[in-house]
Amino acid sequence: MAFYYEEPSRTFSEYLLIPGYSSTHCVPSQVNLKTPLVKFRKGEDPALSINIPMVSAVMQSVSDDNLAVALAQEGGLSFIYGSQPVEKQAEMVKKVKRYRAGFVVSDSNVSPEMTLQDVLRLTEQTGHSTIAVTEDGGPGGKLLGIVTNKDYRVSRMDLDLKVKEFMTKLDDLVYAEEETTLKEANDIIWEHKINCLPLVNKNRELVYLVFRKDYDTHKKNENELIDSHKRYMVGAGINTRDYETRVPALINAGADVLCIDSSEGFSEWQKITIDYIRKNYGNDVKVGAGNVVDAEGFRFLADAGADFVKVGIGGGAICITREQKGIGRGQATAVIEVAKARDEYFEETGIYIPICSDGGIVHDYHITLALAMGADFIMLGRYFARFDESPTKKVNINGSYMKEYWGEGSARARNWQRYDMGGEKKLSFEEGVDSLVPYAGSLKDNVSLTLSKVRSTMCNCGALTIPELQEKAKITLVSSTSIVEGGAHDVMLRDQR
Repeated sequence: MAFYYEEPSRTFSEYLLIPGYSSTHCVPSQVNLKTPLVKFRKGEDPALSINIPMVSAVMQSVSDDNLAVALAQEGGLSFIYGSQPVEKQAEMVKKVKRYRAGFVVSDSNVSPEMTLQDVLRLTEQTGHSTIAVTEDGGPGGKLLGIVTNKDYRVSRMDLDLKVKEFMTKLDDLVYAEEETTLKEANDIIWEHKINCLPLVNKNRELVYLVFRKDYDTHKKNENELIDSHKRYMVGAGINTRDYETRVPALINAGADVLCIDSSEGFSEWQKITIDYIRKNYGNDVKVGAGNVVDAEGFRFLADAGADFVKVGIGGGAICITREQKGIGRGQATAVIEVAKARDEYFEETGIYIPICSDGGIVHDYHITLALAMGADFIMLGRYFARFDESPTKKVNINGSYMKEYWGEGSARARNWQRYDMGGEKKLSFEEGVDSLVPYAGSLKDNVSLTLSKVRSTMCNCGALTIPELQEKAKITLVSSTSIVEGGAHDVMLRDQR
């Protein structure tokens, strides 16, 4: 006979936090949002932590190298999507790892025979205002000069004018040898009051560019997430099909942590994948697994050796798994049960395995609720898809700007590996939709606003850390009428335009 749960599964919107005592020391500026990313033994520090409890979803429409850099600057982590060729995913990881190091391999280059029109087209494509001029137009060719927006005026120059006619020539540039350290490069930049310093080898071939903005960015983003070599940290998604090829490539590219991307993680396929990683890399390579929605699923992945466990099935904004297959669970109930299982596992083994709440976030306060219910960090898709830094197009729909957002189980992504159960290599039916979300601007501005709400709410609960929130939180169910009461009601709102 089938097992029946007596209680319904619930969503975050069905709960509220009850305020607790807050002292004069409990102010938002004192809240520490650092949280463990991977498992650790009692009394030890985790090998990897993140400075804010936010990671971006393993999705084509969310997590590329641009968003990964922007999120790392704020203290969070991106998982570069895996539904692409191994080589392309590895290259995205490499770009993130190279970016923070300060030594940037130029990806905006022209030859001296190209035209102003080519420069403008390249600038529009990449958004870069500094373009290297090399003999062959490639990133490692002999450096002949640099073009910036100070070198041309579109209104006064012919678009067919060749680059060699208006570029700043190498003889007029300040440049340095490739052995130059980052500190030395920054000193040269400041001494000569320049924005970009090319580094060349003995053959005068371009090796790197060092930008003043990277130094400025570091000063503005002191919460940034960096590794021991002061490079931005980045994760990457893998699947249970081509892991023998994908995992080595991602590790060689510099990925700090991996995550098995699957709609349902209570599966022998995930254990086989983790076994491969442990056999070949021991515990040096960190890998998360999931998704699960109950204690039994958590225990399976914990025993299999997962470094963190993702929780949630069917709760994403673009996910229709529950509608198509009738499986899943309300996200709040799933997090509560798995968090309890995580704590019991910790008591039993002395090993703490972080859990990641994936899906079900509609409002910012849902993040605080998920943390209070036991999640160590939150994976977000729709949230990040709205920003400038996400990889999708911004489109104008009836006068309002939107951004494209599609699920990995949609016909557009066709990520059959994510939904694979050992059958044919195809997506038999959709488990995601192709959609639009309201454009919201820059990641930095929005993440700052969201986290200010989280910190303020934590102070209302008398907590300055996430573990303290989980210990002190008082959570109540709400009725449908109290949800109505919680918003503006019985008034006529003024026009906010």
